[in-house]
Amino acid sequence: MRAGTPVSALSAKGIRAQLGNTLVLDGLDVDIAAGRWTSIVGPNGAGKSTLLKVLAGLIPHHGVVHLEGKPLADWPARERARQLAWLGQSEGAGDDLTVWDVALLGRLPHQAWLSKPSAQDHAAVEQALRQTQAWDWRERTLGQLSGGERQRVLLARALSVQASVVLMDEPLVNLDPPHQADWLEIVRSLVTHGSTVVSVLHEISMALQADNMVVMERGRITHQGACDDAASHRALEQVFGDRISIHAVQDQWVALARSTQR
Repeated sequence: MRAGTPVSALSAKGIRAQLGNTLVLDGLDVDIAAGRWTSIVGPNGAGKSTLLKVLAGLIPHHGVVHLEGKPLADWPARERARQLAWLGQSEGAGDDLTVWDVALLGRLPHQAWLSKPSAQDHAAVEQALRQTQAWDWRERTLGQLSGGERQRVLLARALSVQASVVLMDEPLVNLDPPHQADWLEIVRSLVTHGSTVVSVLHEISMALQADNMVVMERGRITHQGACDDAASHRALEQVFGDRISIHAVQDQWVALARSTQR
């Protein structure tokens, strides 16, 4: 963990959020440990993505979010964009933009108005594209790529920010198993180098590889704890109506479906 980094990278108190006339989050408190990977899990409609957007400051809400001990609303926009990177669910980007230009968008918070990208910007983009194995496509346009390839480029854009906190909403969409494994390696590398990662995941076995877990149901948090803790496993099983069970397989935790047949 970086010297001087607070215990909490992100925290939120009394969060209430609506989408239209529907109350999606109802009085949530959450604490995200710095320098760790936290997965947010729960059934469809639990409010996972909405919570992540609140933590990113992307949607209106009641309550207070703190980023590295300071209210999120008090951060200047450019400085906040340097500290907090975002990868949204099924995000779009201009199909006519090259892969290089899409990844370079992640460097905008580091650039002065109308200035040209620096050598440091170019180095960060190259590193991100190589991390996501998208370097060979750097001159192709986004419209020429498959869904999985696009997702890797959008991940590269988030990585090129080189932020201390990275929020990812369903980052494994369209990724095949080998590239899901690559994503896991990238996340572990980020955490090893002191970054904080928060990811909303439907892939429960992948979510169990995180350090900590936030379990949600119907707009509320039912449990927060370590992914290797028995209480976290039981909370996870319960929130899915005991349709899954958590087991240790080859030194890692996995979620297995339970049969409904009696």
